[in-house]
Amino acid sequence: MRFRPCTVSVTQLPETVNIERGRRFFKELESRMNIDRPCIVLDCSKVREMDRFAIHMLLCCLEEAMKRDGDVKLAAVSPSAREALEMTRVDRLFEIYATETEAVNSFFRPSFENAFYAGGAGDADDLSESAA
Repeated sequence: MRFRPCTVSVTQLPETVNIERGRRFFKELESRMNIDRPCIVLDCSKVREMDRFAIHMLLCCLEEAMKRDGDVKLAAVSPSAREALEMTRVDRLFEIYATETEAVNSFFRPSFENAFYAGGAGDADDLSESAA
C-alpha cells in the first residue's frame, strides 16, 4: 500500500471559544485547509470545557476539511471536554488521540489501523477471528 505524502498541520485550540474567537480561529485554520486533502490535528490540551460554540467550530473545521477530502483529528482532549463531545455524540465524528504525536502519526498509517489506535475498534485478534 502506498501513501501520498501529506503535510500535517497542528493547531492549538484556544482555551475558551466564543463566537468572535471561534470565527477568528476558523479563518486562520481555513487558510491551511485550502489544499487538496488537508491533514489537520487540533491540539485541545488547553481546553477544559467544550460548550456549544466550541463544538460548532469543530464541526465547521471537519466539514471544510472533508469537502477537500481531508480530515481533522483531535489530540489531548481533557476528560470534561471529552464528556461534552460524548454527550453530543460528536466524539463519533472525530478520531481522538491522547497526544499530538499520536494524532500526527495516525495520518501515516493505513486507515484500518487508525480505528485501533483511536480506540474505535477491538484489538486485531478480534478482527481476525471475526473474519475467519
